[in-house]
Amino acid sequence: MGMTGQASGQSRYGAGRKSPLGLGGTVAVHALVIGAFLLLPKEVIDTFRPSPPITGVNIPIEPPPPLDPVDDVKPDPKLPTQPQPQPERPTALDPLVNMPTGDTSLIGSNGHGDIGPITPPYIPPPPPLSEPVLTEASIDPRAKAAFQPDYPGTMIRQGVEGAVTVRVTISPEGRVTAIEKVSATDESFWLATQRHALRTWRFRPATRDGVAITSTKTLTVRFTLTDR
Repeated sequence: MGMTGQASGQSRYGAGRKSPLGLGGTVAVHALVIGAFLLLPKEVIDTFRPSPPITGVNIPIEPPPPLDPVDDVKPDPKLPTQPQPQPERPTALDPLVNMPTGDTSLIGSNGHGDIGPITPPYIPPPPPLSEPVLTEASIDPRAKAAFQPDYPGTMIRQGVEGAVTVRVTISPEGRVTAIEKVSATDESFWLATQRHALRTWRFRPATRDGVAITSTKTLTVRFTLTDR
């Protein structure tokens, strides 16, 4: 009997004491659970509570009052007002300062600082064209001995003297290209002069600035009997 009581007493004592290994495992499991709970984000922890739905209500809008006349319209204080123009203040004129005039030796310059009207530069007129140097035609001295026409035979037999005035056209080569009767004592004197001039007369041509040109010349030929 005594042995049995001792054995049962030991059995109860052993059952009342827990193993240290089992106690440590239990603590570790709880620590892991608490750590996992702490690491969860707040959105997961908090309970989602949907907001109540928004219900709209139509509020009747009263019509605006009738507009007053333009004179009675009052400006809206909320709108920006246009600034009123300020009265112009008279400005003081700057004192005139006499600027030194510049070099006016140049033609058309009014000087440095001159506010007067600018005159155009003076352009001298071109020099007048010089008159060309003209030289009249003259009888070639080499042909002067043969210049007198032949005396008409009928005029010699009749003992008639006379004169013929002609106007001849002289080429740049000095030859007579045309002859015109101005006056004649008799027709025979004119025909004799016409034939002789076209065939024999030679001239020094007229020149303009040294260049030979065509010209005209008026001559008088006299028929005189020398043996009377």
